[in-house]
Amino acid sequence: MKRTNVRNERLVALFLFGLLLFNYPLLAMFNSATLVAGVPKLYLYLFVAWAAVIAGAGLILRLTAREDGDGRGDLSRGAGTMPPR
Repeated sequence: MKRTNVRNERLVALFLFGLLLFNYPLLAMFNSATLVAGVPKLYLYLFVAWAAVIAGAGLILRLTAREDGDGRGDLSRGAGTMPPR
């Protein structure tokens, strides 16, 4: 199987996980008047869930790029920087 297919499957799974995170039953669990560190639980949950989805997408893209061996996932070698003029 091509690595692109695996990457796409992982991204679709992450999308479905994001749908689950932002669906009614989980949102209702955190919709209360209590505060955590001065922030309502619902706002904190939304921020953390959104950050987790973004981090998951970045992790999936970076790992699949490294496995492909194209170097785009390895920032330590200067990949992604502009070439000198």
